[in-house]
Amino acid sequence: MKNTLLILLCAASMVSCASGPNAQTGAVLGALGGAAVGGIIGNQSGRGLEGAAIGAAAGGIGGGVIGNAQDQRNAQNYYRNQPPPQPGYYNNQPPPGGYYRY
Repeated sequence: MKNTLLILLCAASMVSCASGPNAQTGAVLGALGGAAVGGIIGNQSGRGLEGAAIGAAAGGIGGGVIGNAQDQRNAQNYYRNQPPPQPGYYNNQPPPGGYYRY
């Protein structure tokens, strides 16, 4: 049980630093919420500390996954909403009407 708990805590700590700001915030808030809920549920069975640790690990992983999905969606929307490049010197397109005017 202790090895499994240690592996889950290590995984949750690595997930929180893996990506953008929403993933980090989601992992922290998920861990705090999971620890609170896990502590309450674990306290009813007489193992409050173990319940809080398991809840924190599960909440941290879940929050990190959801936050990472939000970061990816924000990045896609950012690149999708960029204006198209303007014709000019750098994209090798001729100006309107061609290069030579007669």
